[in-house]
Parts: sequence; structure tokens; C-alpha cells
Amino acid sequence: MQNSDIQTLKLYFENISEKQEQQFSQLSELYKTWNEKINVISRKDIENLFIRHILHSLAIAKVYKFNDNVEVLDVGTGGGFPGIPLAIMFPEVKFTLIDSIAKKIKVAQEVANSLELTNVEAKQIKSTQLKDKFDFITGRAVTAFPKFHNSVRHLIKTGKQEKGILYLKGGDFNEEIEKYKSIKVFEIKDFFNHEFYETKKVIYLPVK
Repeated sequence: MQNSDIQTLKLYFENISEKQEQQFSQLSELYKTWNEKINVISRKDIENLFIRHILHSLAIAKVYKFNDNVEVLDVGTGGGFPGIPLAIMFPEVKFTLIDSIAKKIKVAQEVANSLELTNVEAKQIKSTQLKDKFDFITGRAVTAFPKFHNSVRHLIKTGKQEKGILYLKGGDFNEEIEKYKSIKVFEIKDFFNHEFYETKKVIYLPVK
């Protein structure tokens, strides 16, 4: 990432460590290198990787601070978003990244390996095939929220610990979520000052 991107990151996340700063600074080059071998991000987006993928993923960190040792499942991760930026931000949290497309999972795992992210495991599998349970589920515009919720709710742990779904989505989706009484919607433009986030939101559905 460019120095200006790192400065922007430090403006929004004042407490990132030197190690985290180094890991974030490597992300753009890693993705550009891998994207030339295996195309997982469009050319237009790879040129705006920091704003459209890295910082966008970190909007979840503005909404919820994961406790150490919780387990997070990132569904439809593609090349590793939002999972990998969140794994850098929360090094004591275990992230499982899943996608049905093998080449995307390969990129996600190789990037995680290059960054020495020991808290990341990437798997080629569908959410309906998983047997494990997790504290939180993340996703980014995979599908309409009710469909996403229905496909992952069996994967959320039972018990009294905090748990839920954190979902990145854009546009007008009020009708999609009106049946969920406890849902919270956060405007990303309230956290990050950039035109790209004008209609982008984080949906948080706590699960009892």
C-alpha cells in the first residue's frame, strides 16, 4: 500500500501495532502479484484495492470489536475479504475463510501464509456442507441478507456468549431486513470519509 493509504489507516485505527502496519502495507503488492496469476479481483478494483476491499472490510472492526479467542467464519470470502484484513486487525481471533471456488481460496491462503497469519484457515467448501460452529459469521454482498442468514444460521454456536452475523452490503435493502427486529444497520460513511462508502453499510444481527 502507498504511504498515504497507511496514514489513512492509522487515522481511522490509531492503535494498530508496527507489525499490523507492516502486514497491511504488504497486502496490495501481494494481491497484485497473485491477481496476475489468478484473477480474483477486477482490474478496476485492484487499482483501488485499499478503499474498495481493505478499508471496506475493516468497517466491520468499527462496528464490533471481537474478543480474543472467538471464532469467526467468513462466508464467500473470494480472495480473502473481509476475512484477511480483519485477521490482521484481530490477531488473537481465529478466522476460517470459505468459498466454493478453489482458485479464490488458494489466493486467500497464500496471502495469509505470506503475512504469517497463523489465525487464518481457508477452505474450499460451501456453508451448507460445514459441520463446525462459530461465534460470528461475516460476509460481503454474497446475496440478499435473508438468504445469507438462512444459509449460515445453523453454523452459529449456542450458549450465552455474544454471537451474530456481520454483513457488508450496499444500496437500499430495507425490505430485506424489516422482519429482523434486533438488527442494527451502520452507515460506513459515518466511519470513513470517502465517496465510495456513500451507500455502503454494515448490518449487525445479534443472535441469541
